[in-house]
Amino acid sequence: MTKKTISTRRWAIGGAFALAALPFAVGNAFAQASGSAGPELTAAEKEQAKKIYFERCAGCHGVLRKGATGKNLEPHWTKKLPDGSTQEGGTTKLGTGRLEKIISYGTEGGMVNFDDILSKDEINLMARYIQTPPDVPPEFSMKDMEATWKLIVPVDQRPKKQMNKLNLQKIMSVTLRDTGEVALIDGDTKEISSIVKTGYAVHISRVSASGRYVYVIGRDGRLSLIDLWMEKPAVVAEVKVAYDARSVDTSKFKGFEDKYAIAGGYWPPQYAIMDGATLKPIKIVSTRGMTVDGEYHPEPRVASIVASMTKPEWVVNIKETGQIKLVDYSDINNLKETTIESAKFLHDGGWDASKRYFLVAANASNKVAVVDTKEGKLAALVPTAKIPHPGRGANFVHPQFGPVWATGHLGADVISLIGTDPAKHKANAWKVVQEVKNTGSGNLFVKTHPKSKHLWADAPQNPEREVAESVAVWNISDLSKPTKILNVAKDSGLPETKAIRRAVHPEYSADGTEVWISLWGGKTDQSAIVVYDDKTLTVKKVITDPKMITPTGKFNILNTQHDVY
Repeated sequence: MTKKTISTRRWAIGGAFALAALPFAVGNAFAQASGSAGPELTAAEKEQAKKIYFERCAGCHGVLRKGATGKNLEPHWTKKLPDGSTQEGGTTKLGTGRLEKIISYGTEGGMVNFDDILSKDEINLMARYIQTPPDVPPEFSMKDMEATWKLIVPVDQRPKKQMNKLNLQKIMSVTLRDTGEVALIDGDTKEISSIVKTGYAVHISRVSASGRYVYVIGRDGRLSLIDLWMEKPAVVAEVKVAYDARSVDTSKFKGFEDKYAIAGGYWPPQYAIMDGATLKPIKIVSTRGMTVDGEYHPEPRVASIVASMTKPEWVVNIKETGQIKLVDYSDINNLKETTIESAKFLHDGGWDASKRYFLVAANASNKVAVVDTKEGKLAALVPTAKIPHPGRGANFVHPQFGPVWATGHLGADVISLIGTDPAKHKANAWKVVQEVKNTGSGNLFVKTHPKSKHLWADAPQNPEREVAESVAVWNISDLSKPTKILNVAKDSGLPETKAIRRAVHPEYSADGTEVWISLWGGKTDQSAIVVYDDKTLTVKKVITDPKMITPTGKFNILNTQHDVY
């Protein structure tokens, strides 16, 4: 395999990106799991390897190395036998040499190369480290969580009305991944109105039911609450919900607006419920338990959370177990969960246009699970192409098949359209009614808008520069028309760099007239957000503020508040 065939940048699939240095990644906080010893490591090497593993590997392979998006890395797969042989009962034992090659150059199964991230010595260290028994990090209790809670601006000291002149519905909350910040960009002027210090590598921004507050969760487990009414929007409360986290949402049902927030942990595997206005911790619930296959799993991570607007309920998706939890928050002290079995490994998803059905990717099973939240049960498991990754997905009315929801794929060069109207289009419901040919695999996000005639898709995980730096656009009224390819890197006007500049995460403006796309290079490269006119597909603005370093996810306040996609 040549290096050309391997992607050299990373997105948040399973968390393969570097996380912030976690406090338990060094020192004596680990308790080593049972198992035979592998290659000998000095104490210093072990501490260095622990840190690298948590920063680079744990998201995909799991803290305990049992695998999810990535392969199982327990020693019974990685370590040669005592006599040095590499075969036992037909099973290949990898050993240091082969592990070095895999870490360096990646695999066609989806693992990226690390030879441009880690030194040769570090690669050798990691090849040896993952042959030793995995380390078990400490738990994170309510006492631990309470110790991190900071109420920076009490509720009674916050503005009683909006103190700035921003059109809040047009604001974009933009993740500045490598600086641990969120940029709030004015949708009218395209200028940064505020840069807010948050957790490292913020994964998502979610907006309260009222539209006043933005909740952002970093992969270091730090949850920040931003008040948009302040003269200069800023963090008014924060808390650490876990050592490693990805998901957050708020209560949106009538009568519970802004009352609660919920955040999910990767480690420990649990979700936490907090007061919506202060982030004061209220409850922690473990997600450990049995998988859909009937096996106990010690590390079932919370992959994604969405809030229902028709019930006082959150949909909590548990990655490793394949279980979907409907969490009723109407009585927090007597919390009720409805457990729905689907498929492994659950990841991201979104609502259909009616907001009744939630569709979530079970990417290791190549399926999309459909939950009927009105009935509180699984509606369907829809087989798809390889490794679906929808983000929130995209809803539109297909001229032939009626209402559909779209997902892209990491492992296939198609966009799958799933019928979502069992009432009026029963024959098309909960099946892939069409596969639209994409420019390549490696898609992360698809997006449209109720007022748009276009469907947009990125492909930042594709190994080819031309594909990764571009987006594809289709006319949804006639998907047989030729796909329009927009090279975002060239359209930015920025000089070409050695590293591939990934075009990622199309996001619509509130009125559906613009599409914002991040052009994401290295930390020292000039990044940009390229804003396109959705009607003409021409560039309207290139945002290149020097303070805007490695922009990735973008979340329009109005669209995020009302789940418009």
